[in-house]
Amino acid sequence: MSALIRKHKAQTGSALIEVLVAVLLLSVGMLSLGLSLSFSVLLPKLTGYRATAINLAASHIERIRANPGGFRQDAYRTALSYDGTSNDIKLSDCSYPACTEASLASMDNAASQRAARVQLPAGGMLVTCDTSPCSGNAYGNLWIVWQEPSGRGILNPANSDNCPRQVTDTYTSPMPRCLYVRFRT
Repeated sequence: MSALIRKHKAQTGSALIEVLVAVLLLSVGMLSLGLSLSFSVLLPKLTGYRATAINLAASHIERIRANPGGFRQDAYRTALSYDGTSNDIKLSDCSYPACTEASLASMDNAASQRAARVQLPAGGMLVTCDTSPCSGNAYGNLWIVWQEPSGRGILNPANSDNCPRQVTDTYTSPMPRCLYVRFRT
């Protein structure tokens, strides 16, 4: 009988260690589950931003194609309107009959820049052309730029986005997202 008591005393506390190890493993599993859930909540929002940027780019390219004279005059070439803020962009007006190809392009640029600022967080855009001045067969380049909430390293814009040099040289922390579209009028 005393051997049985000694054996039982030798095992005292081992159940407590097993419980602690089990709790540790369970907490690591729950932590990874929580991390993946927060990631899955973030992805639809980021996808929505990308879809909005695609729609804004398509809309602006259609505006350019509707006014080829303005494109040939370099009136659609714009400076980067992204500044990392949500400040409002003023619209310009183009009224018939005083509306010219250049003033229509100015109105289109302002409307698209304002739409990017309103629909995307701190949104902006940049339009360039391969030739100067833009010719009828020239290629244009359009970037829609916006600021996403910070996420995991896999979502780092520096890993995947094709941002223009004006953005990558100036805005490094936080790095904005960019959508690049090459088009022809």
